[in-house]
Amino acid sequence: MDQRLILVSLLLKLGVAAAVASALARSRYFQSLLFREERTTEQKVHLVLFIAVPLALGVIIRGQVRNFLAADLSLEGAILMGVMGGRFAGAVGGALVALPALIYGEFLAVPFAMAAGGVAGVLRRLAANYEEIWSFSPFVDLGVYRWVRRVLRRRFVDWQTGFFLWVLGMELARTQLAHLFPGRLFALQPTQWLPLLATLATTVAVVAIPLKIWNNTRIELKLEEQEKLLLQARMEALQTQINPHFLFNTLNSVSSLVRFDPEQARELIVKLASILRRLLRKSDSFVQLREEVEFIDDYLDIEVVRFGRDKLRVIKELDPASLEVLVPAMLLQPLVENSIKHGLSPKVEGGSIILRSRVAGGKVVVQVADDGVGMADPAAPIGSSSGIGMSNVAERLQVLYGDAAVMRVENRETGGTEITLEVPILQVADLGPETNSVAAAAYEARSSTQR
Repeated sequence: MDQRLILVSLLLKLGVAAAVASALARSRYFQSLLFREERTTEQKVHLVLFIAVPLALGVIIRGQVRNFLAADLSLEGAILMGVMGGRFAGAVGGALVALPALIYGEFLAVPFAMAAGGVAGVLRRLAANYEEIWSFSPFVDLGVYRWVRRVLRRRFVDWQTGFFLWVLGMELARTQLAHLFPGRLFALQPTQWLPLLATLATTVAVVAIPLKIWNNTRIELKLEEQEKLLLQARMEALQTQINPHFLFNTLNSVSSLVRFDPEQARELIVKLASILRRLLRKSDSFVQLREEVEFIDDYLDIEVVRFGRDKLRVIKELDPASLEVLVPAMLLQPLVENSIKHGLSPKVEGGSIILRSRVAGGKVVVQVADDGVGMADPAAPIGSSSGIGMSNVAERLQVLYGDAAVMRVENRETGGTEITLEVPILQVADLGPETNSVAAAAYEARSSTQR
């Protein structure tokens, strides 16, 4: 075999390995398989099929396309499947990858690949921890002197070095078998020392390159998981902040009736108990706008009694299509409470609360307006003078949607304040099966709106 063709094939082989590994890493399901260290038998089969099918096609291409020897990654693929999935995955995967070689009369291909994959699975078990597998590199410790001293002192070869030497040994064994049994096993068969060294180095690199690419994918998945956990902690903190705040203000409303109208106070306590049962029963981060409006109705029943029906009027202008849209839970109550507390309470004659909603431009627009005293400085940052509720809503929108959601606070020309929310429309399917998880809901919502 032309030694120059071998060197060119080795360079192409590195590119093929990187291309296949990168293509597989784009699959979300393949990423989920990488993220698991312990896999079920079904998951191992899926992992094997993901890797074995494209590599088996490479063996077919190598046999059909003259001089395109770089397409054959059967040995390296068997080793990868074994070291990632264990003995079963390595042996079965090696057989699948090498199976097309039987078409060309290479009858040693299947048993050799099965042996390579099975032994790689055994070596996986010998690793001190599985993270050591993902950190495998073709570069043995560059401090050779330190490495030799460490080996002599501990009287054993560390896993990384042992795996490195074993991969080299498998390539040498394949080369010798191909030389002893011509046509029964494929190998590049270099006859000069430089191509031989290049072949050995390339085999190790072709094993290491996919591991490095897939390890980067695993790191990204871990970072995403950490981001979910951070969002969960932040969202739970915000939700535990809003519920006691709401309870405290509502109990103040009830306490004002206890002395002069005990029966009315009793009815309000019953309504408050109904609201609290709802809060305890519902743990979703997202609910339909219809449910939010129903929650506001219960809350306003308490506030109407407190203010008097002639002093607190509620006007609704709700688009039916908008009521089916998913919005963050407890989104409207802090805004309504803010309008009552800061807008209508200072007015002796009371006033009105106006709720509006519509769908426009891929977003649901919700407005909470009042005809109260207005804000002294509507341009001030939210939370500087509007209280816990308003700043809580603003922060939750930022956590969930980032810059995709808009919250505006303005004084109305006719008097009073108007709060406008523009929230991206999310369907139930956007949130996936983990909607009940605060972290999953927050992360999926933000991912869905910031593609």
